[in-house]
Amino acid sequence: MKKINPVILSLSLAIPTAMQAQKNELPNVVLIYADDIGYGDLQCYGAKNVETPNVNRLADNGIRFTNAYSAASVSTPSRYGLLTGEYPWRREGTNVANGDASMIIKPEQLTVADIFKQAGYKTAAIGKWHLGLGDENGRQDWNKKIEPNLDDIGFDYSYIMAATADRVPCVFIEKGMVADYDSTSPIYVSYNQNFEGEPTGRENPELLYNMKHTIGHDQSIVNGIGRIGYMKGGGKALWKDESIADSITAHAVSFINENKEKPFFLYFATNDVHVPRFPHERFRGMTGMGMRGDAIAQFDWCVGEIIKTLEENDLLDNTLIILSSDNGPVLNDGYDDQAEELLNGHDPMGGLRGGKYSCYEAGTRVPFIVHYPKEIKEGKVSEALVSQIDFLEVMANLINLSEYKNLSPDGIGKELDTWLGKDKKGRRYVIQMAQNQNLSYRTRKWKYITPCEGPDTLNWAPNIETGYSKKPQLYKIKKD
Repeated sequence: MKKINPVILSLSLAIPTAMQAQKNELPNVVLIYADDIGYGDLQCYGAKNVETPNVNRLADNGIRFTNAYSAASVSTPSRYGLLTGEYPWRREGTNVANGDASMIIKPEQLTVADIFKQAGYKTAAIGKWHLGLGDENGRQDWNKKIEPNLDDIGFDYSYIMAATADRVPCVFIEKGMVADYDSTSPIYVSYNQNFEGEPTGRENPELLYNMKHTIGHDQSIVNGIGRIGYMKGGGKALWKDESIADSITAHAVSFINENKEKPFFLYFATNDVHVPRFPHERFRGMTGMGMRGDAIAQFDWCVGEIIKTLEENDLLDNTLIILSSDNGPVLNDGYDDQAEELLNGHDPMGGLRGGKYSCYEAGTRVPFIVHYPKEIKEGKVSEALVSQIDFLEVMANLINLSEYKNLSPDGIGKELDTWLGKDKKGRRYVIQMAQNQNLSYRTRKWKYITPCEGPDTLNWAPNIETGYSKKPQLYKIKKD
């Protein structure tokens, strides 16, 4: 059961009945959170060989930011920062999480979902989670309801992947329980040792009929693809990678349809471009860039389905849509999908240095599009400095909770004006965290990277410069 946070309690007592009276005027909020989509991966950001008409539509009628940042250059800490408004380097355990990690966001913490729920919204998290479940690492019973779960941090509904597609368990979790649970095939998960008699990618490469690994990802095999971690069972509950996008999109569409008469917040986190990239066959060959390019096309389809559903319910004008990514791009990330060989001139980094995992700009500078027809009347491009760490505070301002200060440790609520295009400068600075937890400090004109130990490149992503150096680094940011 969720412990009562004094801030949440004060909000619930202080939100006036006027908030109820203006329920119908409150905007719906949809956050479309991409995975590993780089600054240069979308057509409106200059991508080659791939068309993203639905994302383009949001950009053409909204604000496209060119200096927007995630909190970190890897998934788990970025998501933590976005949902809590706290820089992930302030909390232990925000490294990339295993699939059997305990909940990193604790029930007593304030989240953006809490803010919305206290204001009368229906809230949902659908898609990739990667922030842990349960109260102890590796002690979840996947055959029962796992507690705590997303019910305890403000979400009325959840349909999630416990971690990400390359890590077990390879099942969806719906409101704390395995979706479509198969009682004839109980689920066991370990990140320490394999289960007797279970094949692995390392020992049984002949069973990798859908995707072969290049480094790591050679433990349990699910759907003909090797994973990180060991898993036994699952039966009918096991996902098919090629259907993940369809499944989470269908659940997102259902959530919108079921809540069209009341304000809602939807956290829609896709997995498309994260490895293993295995889009549905109807997207195969659309880009000429292999699985990774086709996964971008599949992501755009997901965006289009959300837009279409909002339009059909006459909700688009009063819905704030924010589209962004959790970190920068990576090509060779452990599977043999020819992502590098098939680029054909496409630059996922958009001319920036580094990539996922890195201290450099391509690690954390991400696409960021805000679409809100009620407030934004025409398409714009903004050079303002923006950070996802402000999401909680900005949303509190959006729904008229601006009189409550310091809801989160690091967010700035007045940045709502930046996100809506009224302020062209944005933040004075943002702080970024690399894969090794090294920090960088970016102002409007400069970037400083603190000294640290570590390799120039990573063995699983050899073409990405990490930016790790024993010497301090200072760079002047050029407009181009």
